[in-house]
Order: sequence, then C-alpha cells, then structure tokens
Amino acid sequence: MALKNDHYTYRVTWSEDDKEYVGLCTEFPSLSWLAKTPESALKGIRNVVSDVVTDMKSNKETIPEPISVKHYSGKFMVRVPPEVHRDLAIKAAEAGISLNRIASSKLSQ
Repeated sequence: MALKNDHYTYRVTWSEDDKEYVGLCTEFPSLSWLAKTPESALKGIRNVVSDVVTDMKSNKETIPEPISVKHYSGKFMVRVPPEVHRDLAIKAAEAGISLNRIASSKLSQ
C-alpha cells in the first residue's frame, strides 16, 4: 500500500522499448514500475517507494527528503563561456535590466 501524503515527485511516461507506461520517482532514481495504463504505473511506483521506505526505516537508513519540502535559497552559480557572459551583459544593458534579471528570465522559459 502506498504511503499517504508522501510528497515525493512522481512521473509517468511511455516506454517505447517496453511498450508500457513506466512510473518513476525523482527522489528514488533507481526505481521504476511498468504497467499497461498510466494509472497502474503511478500506483505501482508509489507502492514500490512505500516498500523501499519501509525497508530503509527498518534498516535505519537515511530516507531521501521529498524535493517538494526542501528549502531553496533561490541562488546558485552557473559558469558560462566569457562570450555568453558578454552577450548577456550587453542584452541586459540594452534592455535596461540587471544581468541577474535577464538570466533568470531565460532560465525560466
């Protein structure tokens, strides 16, 4: 039985190789579940995650924290080639906005 309100990040997609839907959990990248319907794939991966979490608890292992409950500062550093940095700085200046604002805008697109 799936965990109630586990807050993990689930996704269901089609697997052309398997000719079935595959349920995935971002916080547990090694786990998946194949099923004939997307609903069954989601139910299956949620049950697998529940079983793994139960097993990890019994073995006193660290359980991954759901991405949805983590705190993010909104800051991270990205290294880009000098030419890209220069181009963005020029575009920001021409638009009358900060380099940070133009980079944030492009990342969110």
